[in-house]
Amino acid sequence: MTSHLVPEDLLRDLAPQVLAALLRRFRDFGSAEDAVQEALLAAATQWPESGVPENPRGWLVQVAFRRMTDQYRADQARSRRELQTVSEDPDQQAVPPPDAGRTSEKDDGLILLFMCCHPALTTPSATALTLRAVGGLTTAEIAGAFMVPEATMAQRISRAKQSIKTSGVPFRMPAAGESPARLDAVRHVLYLIFNEGYASSGGTSLVRIDLSNEAIRLTRMLRSALPDDAEVTGLLALMLLTDARRPARIGAEGELIPLAEQDRTKWNTRAIDEGVALVTEALPRGLVGPYQLQAAIAALHDEATSTETTDWPQILALYGLLARMTDNPMVSLNQAIAHAMVHGPAAGLERLASLDADTRLARHHRLAAVRAHLHEMAGNRPAAIEHYRLAAERTASLPERHYLLTRIARLSDSTN
Repeated sequence: MTSHLVPEDLLRDLAPQVLAALLRRFRDFGSAEDAVQEALLAAATQWPESGVPENPRGWLVQVAFRRMTDQYRADQARSRRELQTVSEDPDQQAVPPPDAGRTSEKDDGLILLFMCCHPALTTPSATALTLRAVGGLTTAEIAGAFMVPEATMAQRISRAKQSIKTSGVPFRMPAAGESPARLDAVRHVLYLIFNEGYASSGGTSLVRIDLSNEAIRLTRMLRSALPDDAEVTGLLALMLLTDARRPARIGAEGELIPLAEQDRTKWNTRAIDEGVALVTEALPRGLVGPYQLQAAIAALHDEATSTETTDWPQILALYGLLARMTDNPMVSLNQAIAHAMVHGPAAGLERLASLDADTRLARHHRLAAVRAHLHEMAGNRPAAIEHYRLAAERTASLPERHYLLTRIARLSDSTN
């Protein structure tokens, strides 16, 4: 045993690893998580006095394994299959040694990530379960991030666990035929987690750093396991290149600072260098995917010294390629912005008019905000004020609303 106190984030980091080790043996998500929570409670109680074990993960696996074994033995109402999981294999009954689970830590974590993103789950459920099981966030933290009551999020996570249990998904990596679809789901969930962290969809905070950092951590883990997957590399590059701007994107009072007004000397140059290196590595590998293209666009923004010196023609060309790959309305919106920067605001507004028929975008606050910005670029202040006001009414983010109202005030003052 060591004598130092328990590091603040140690139990959170270990919880997903221990959960994965139990799931590999027992294949019961709910019971395994309960056992992990009991083991974490035992550690929080005992370690401050006895010291952190030399192998804390093995200690937690051992305690959680005992809890599950006791639970199965005591619960006669459990199904025959669950009882057999413990009783039929003599090795399963034995308490694992202190270093149990050490050899498969990375594999288990990756399998757990794939399991949480199983096609049997809806995207919101997969996102929530990934944050809970793999990210180690509490239900309350996840509920706060997505602005739903904790009870609602608890039900969502519970249903997700039950869906996995009833689907009969084995705790293993996807078979060869399953891999493309499963990997696509994993990338998509990580992308959504990062986006919610970088630009919160609602609430008083512009960002949720814990979510964006967790998305980057999990994507690093995925890339470590799949270094030859160019889209995983592109996704990590996209996250790093985007997150690099965060220090300049938030003002002293938490207000939003748009890209054109940011102090670029505050950008994280280490993250930019790593992101550029990753996308440079990924692009020549063959078939280019949407995450690589988005990363290439982000790199062009990050390498420019100002909005005016940005290579907008190349960005527009990349958005053209991206629009042919994906039916994402936000891609079409960003393409219209790039079109305006190359061909002028009037041309951009014409592009926006074609997006009004898209029901996914028609009432989105970003469409109104972009239209307002282009009207402002064109010198049409009354129209800009009208659409900024419409965008402010539609956004659920208080910092975004404050920014939009500030734009209205500035334009109103200059009009009078």
